[in-house]
Amino acid sequence: MKKTLFIGFLVFSLYAVKAQTIESGNHSTTGYIKSDGTIENSSRSTVGYIKSDGTIENKNHSTIGYIKSDGTIENKSHSTVGYVKKDGIVENSSHSTIGYIKDNGTVENSSHSTIGYASGIKKEWAAVVYFFFKLD
Repeated sequence: MKKTLFIGFLVFSLYAVKAQTIESGNHSTTGYIKSDGTIENSSRSTVGYIKSDGTIENKNHSTIGYIKSDGTIENKSHSTVGYVKKDGIVENSSHSTIGYIKDNGTVENSSHSTIGYASGIKKEWAAVVYFFFKLD
């Protein structure tokens, strides 16, 4: 019984840190986001983190921005750089639409051209990667 519980816990633990794939518009893998918020490039090198409190960090753990609970995205100085609406509309700080994140993970620019795929990733996290912060 203990062995079965241990195996179950191990499988659950591995699933909990499973990474979701970030893809370009032509479906090539550009990176991964783990369920704990670790952002990796296509070579699996860590390039950043999104912490549970919404803090966005680069690979050196320096804060570069914040995701607020209302979908506001801020830079490290707490200046608003954009918004992610509940319906997936992504806006810049002037409230102009710069993109869309569909429920199925398709990421589109303001002209509705597909620029990527982020299935299974929170809309705010996808917006951070595709529209607001360059992590490498």
